[in-house]
Amino acid sequence: MPAKNPKELFVLMLSDVRHGTERATKLFQELSQVVQDPDIKEALEARVFVSNKIVDTIDQCFKLINEQPAKFSGRWYEVFAEDFRKELGEMQNPIVRHLFILAKANHLLHLRIAEYKALIAAADLSGHYGVGVLLETCLADKLVFAERTARLIRNIAETRVAERIGARSAA
Repeated sequence: MPAKNPKELFVLMLSDVRHGTERATKLFQELSQVVQDPDIKEALEARVFVSNKIVDTIDQCFKLINEQPAKFSGRWYEVFAEDFRKELGEMQNPIVRHLFILAKANHLLHLRIAEYKALIAAADLSGHYGVGVLLETCLADKLVFAERTARLIRNIAETRVAERIGARSAA
């Protein structure tokens, strides 16, 4: 659906974020079933919970602007998930798999952060300040998850380095 004016573009962008959030939630659910590290599994399960709340918040945004989500092809998400599954399936080392999962989650997350920033500006420009507030809460959730993901990546790296140093000291 091509956008003919700023409001249609806003609805299209908001629809894309909603659709993408639903798709990402399904991917996080799928990943939480295969991850072995309990910290990463717990983080993914928390992400699913928060993502479901975000979908509800976006639905409230649609109510406030008196619109319905637009149909969206979402081919990008399908390609991302398909490539992700293929590459993950080829990885045998559990630590490499965990880092790959976290890196890809971070990649997707930063794309969403940029989209939320643009949506918040568009909501403000259109005079929908309540929608802007709701979108700010979604952005805050994404920023927190980005920080937590970065912390998990650092913890994995620090643990591996400590193990390597311990092994050298023992030898």
